[in-house]
Amino acid sequence: MMNFQYYMPTQIYFGAFCIKENQHLLKNYGERVLIVTGRSSSKKNGSLDDILQSLQDQGIESLIFDEVEENPSLETLEKAAQMGKDFQAQFVIGVGGGSPVDAAKGIGVLVQNPTCTVHDLFQQGDLQSLPIVAVVTTSGTGTETTPYAIFTDHNLQTKVNFQPKIFPHVAFLDPRYFETMPDQVAIDTAVDALSHLVEGYLTVKANVLSDLWAEQGMALWKDCISALQSKKWTLEQREKMILASTIGGMVIAQTGTSLPHGMGYAFTYFKDITHGKANGLLMKEYIKMHPNKEKTRRILDILGMETEETLGNFLAEILGEPIILTKEEIQQYTEGMVSNAAKLKNHPGLVTAEDIEKIYGSSCKTIE
Repeated sequence: MMNFQYYMPTQIYFGAFCIKENQHLLKNYGERVLIVTGRSSSKKNGSLDDILQSLQDQGIESLIFDEVEENPSLETLEKAAQMGKDFQAQFVIGVGGGSPVDAAKGIGVLVQNPTCTVHDLFQQGDLQSLPIVAVVTTSGTGTETTPYAIFTDHNLQTKVNFQPKIFPHVAFLDPRYFETMPDQVAIDTAVDALSHLVEGYLTVKANVLSDLWAEQGMALWKDCISALQSKKWTLEQREKMILASTIGGMVIAQTGTSLPHGMGYAFTYFKDITHGKANGLLMKEYIKMHPNKEKTRRILDILGMETEETLGNFLAEILGEPIILTKEEIQQYTEGMVSNAAKLKNHPGLVTAEDIEKIYGSSCKTIE
């Protein structure tokens, strides 16, 4: 007997010039907006100019915070939130990849709740946010269709999930912005999208609707394999990868993620490896150890991969150099993952420290 719920409230506008054509929607959220973005990419790809022009056309006053780093830190959230409070922002626009949009969610909560500290983001799940608008420029995280955000806590030396569930009110996906992505960014973010589709498909929370989305997302992803290898993209492939990423977000909004995400955080923090690459390097061994062989076979079939090794070899080819770990590092990362109850409970069956250690060891080059 099936028993599940499904909720994905974000309005999605997809296509060239979708911000300009739907700029009237911005008036729904207020007259003062804090724009949260990174230092350069949104300026290069034209997304920042487009949103600024649309805000001007609608008579909305804006303030830009353009200091968001990859895997934004708690200190960055605090700084931007103070700007938003001083400016009396009524909504927040995140412009860029996953990091600016994630940051916008956290900042929106802190501005809406001025007595809260940044640490309350990880302890209080019922906090509300200012309205969030997502202008997405990388095809990987799917954060525009999830309620999640992930930040870096330097005191804990890891990435942490915040507790409020904040979906963007609206997301703009304009394929023009994706054309300037550097090749490796396009690859790493694409692998992140695949990890969402695969992990969401294999978690204990997967349901009939999330599985339909996951299979459709993987089919779209498969059509982009040649572009990932050649680094030459057609417009159709760009559009398919954007959709695969957004669908990946829709999937994990229902199912959460699993072992590769939890295990990959150590690579990101300690080895300065991008989130997508970290997940991708762990994917082959994760699929191999997963107990649902019917579903893992279905994944390989949809992707056109003969075996787990075929998939692993392809990912190794496009992701580049492997990670080198010492036995001590593997032990350290294993201990950290064993304590990550949220990810472990999403995997069907018992996961032991030996299981985690084996995935790390088989996914990396090890040295004494």
